[in-house]
Amino acid sequence: MKITDVQACVIGRQEEHSGGSVWTFVRIYTDEGIVGTGECNSGGPGYSGFATKAAILNMKQWLIGEDPFNINRLYEKVRRSGRYGGSLNAPLVFALTGIDNALYDIVGKALGVPVYKLLGGKFRDKIRLYADCHAGESNDPKAYGDKAMEVIGNGFSAVKFDVDNTGEYKLDSYNWTVGAKEMTHVINLIEGIRNAVGYEIDLAIDCHGQFDLPSAITLAKAVEPLRLLWLEEPVPAENIDALAQVRASSSTVICTGENQYTRFEFLELFNAKACDVIMPDLAKAGGIAEGKRIADIADAYYIPIAPHNVSSPHGMMAACHVMASVPNFLLLEFHAMDIPWWSDLCDSDKPYIQDGFMAVSERPGIGVELNDDFAKTLVWDGDTYFD
Repeated sequence: MKITDVQACVIGRQEEHSGGSVWTFVRIYTDEGIVGTGECNSGGPGYSGFATKAAILNMKQWLIGEDPFNINRLYEKVRRSGRYGGSLNAPLVFALTGIDNALYDIVGKALGVPVYKLLGGKFRDKIRLYADCHAGESNDPKAYGDKAMEVIGNGFSAVKFDVDNTGEYKLDSYNWTVGAKEMTHVINLIEGIRNAVGYEIDLAIDCHGQFDLPSAITLAKAVEPLRLLWLEEPVPAENIDALAQVRASSSTVICTGENQYTRFEFLELFNAKACDVIMPDLAKAGGIAEGKRIADIADAYYIPIAPHNVSSPHGMMAACHVMASVPNFLLLEFHAMDIPWWSDLCDSDKPYIQDGFMAVSERPGIGVELNDDFAKTLVWDGDTYFD
């Protein structure tokens, strides 16, 4: 089998972009008629997907004529070809992620097996999810608690809320110091959610890297009695040593990793003792194989993995295959509560989400396909769909 073509397309909707609903898809074609699809992150509004797409199309030159079964060799071939041009950074690593996922889709289809069997089998049949929740523009602890209870009513046993958008309580939009008034409000929000859901529900809190070091330490210490599932990115991701100081200051579980790519950057986190849980985004961290490598290294440090996820059903199922194949999986994010057409974008066994879990597909390859007719209605900002 040989690769004959590589194409890419950006799909999403403008009004929901901030909710994580713009994705770049790769399709790799072969001379035996098997087509593999892979999803990758579009890089946010600064890239709008087209930088990732351009990178994918540029990587095509190293893939045409190759055997798609040589996934690891092709990954290294493409990665090493751009080492001195930023291939370990966005959006190039995003593009490599989509290519790797599409190759796994091809091989699984060619062998008639789901991707998890290519990774050594599975530890679990279904993947436990946590729901990323939003309480609108409200800064009322009761509204946060009510939203949590609504989501729990849909079967989720774990929820996550953001506490960095504090509006009137923020004195300076660029200064990451959290004053007494704002800190009291943030703590009240977290306590309000915990009081609403009790201690049988897991509660994670996301700071989006918006607090400085002393503020992050203050918050981590203050919420120790609330037994959070984790406190996510309490300081910006760029300074691992600062994050390690936060972790060392408190018993609160610290989570990070959505802005780290490939096993090399995660190894830096582990060596710095900077976190308790990692959350690589498997649509931008290097691909299916790299996601498993990251998880395996984390397991050697006894660190669980709870991937960040803002993907379509296709990319989310790819993450499920990886998380089924590793022992140290904790939770996978579900970020599409407010995207009503999310399930319509793809075809497979539905519903995708049941009682807070996503079943791992038993279909060959990734097990989810784009619904071409629906996807064509979502082509992003003048892009063209696959041939």
